[in-house]
Amino acid sequence: MDSQRLSGSKRLGVVIMTIDFNFMVGGEAGQGVQSVGYLLAKSFARGGYHVFADQDYESRIRGGHNFFRVRIKDSEVNAVREDLDMLIALDKESVNLHKAELTAEGVIICDEEKGLSQEIHRRIFQAPIVKLAEDKAGDKVMSNTVALGIAMGLVDYKMDIVFEVLEEFFSKSAISESNIKAFKAGYEYAQQNKGEFVFKPLVPISKTRRMLLNGNEAMALGAIAADCRFVSAYPMTPATSIMEYIAERGEKLGIVVVQPEDEIAAINMIVGASFAGARSMTATSGSGFCLMVEGLGMAGISET
Repeated sequence: MDSQRLSGSKRLGVVIMTIDFNFMVGGEAGQGVQSVGYLLAKSFARGGYHVFADQDYESRIRGGHNFFRVRIKDSEVNAVREDLDMLIALDKESVNLHKAELTAEGVIICDEEKGLSQEIHRRIFQAPIVKLAEDKAGDKVMSNTVALGIAMGLVDYKMDIVFEVLEEFFSKSAISESNIKAFKAGYEYAQQNKGEFVFKPLVPISKTRRMLLNGNEAMALGAIAADCRFVSAYPMTPATSIMEYIAERGEKLGIVVVQPEDEIAAINMIVGASFAGARSMTATSGSGFCLMVEGLGMAGISET
């Protein structure tokens, strides 16, 4: 059994092998962990795979370790898997924190300048990631896209699909062209230097274009489907994109979206709108919710 977890089920005497592959991207805040995770998920969804992903991140201001897991299967997938087949480590801390989660045949991708030895993990694919980004794309900030290219090169995924996703993600700009160059540099380096790091190719399995939604998008769609007419919210990670998703479509759908001065105003506005008969909502996170408690009390007192 290789690291793709090719598990078999028997039907009419024929063993049917299924693909189950688990990626993780790890790094510091600002290294593009979220972008690589999204691009992985989108690219495999575009190739017909079922995708389940989760993200863990610290404050961008304070910094700290971030990771993004992407599990892909050729059948329905509804949960994360803890053991990893591939760790794309954008910093050394990611290796130290997650090396124990790798399967026996799992591989770590990292920059050769990290100077990691096989004592840390026997399967380490070290590449000149930063140098390739500078030489081929003109900017080391695209190191994360080079690392994405290496990952896709090691599993032989179809480049054209990723090019299409990169163009969409970066809106067919000069930045998308540079990222395509960075991806191609990483992909070709992996193809030329993979050696013992051989995986069963993860080829596209269907031309079906699967929908890829994160939790916030799903909540926003649910609100739209439930005939929400008014949204008042103050930006706060990780809830901001709920408001943004609805605002982008608000005019077309007849939904009023307001960004007030703070969270207290946001909840008072939706309570007032709801009292007047409009189906209303807000979205926030921990400390923002603390500020909203008096507004909740007002909703109770007014029997809204």
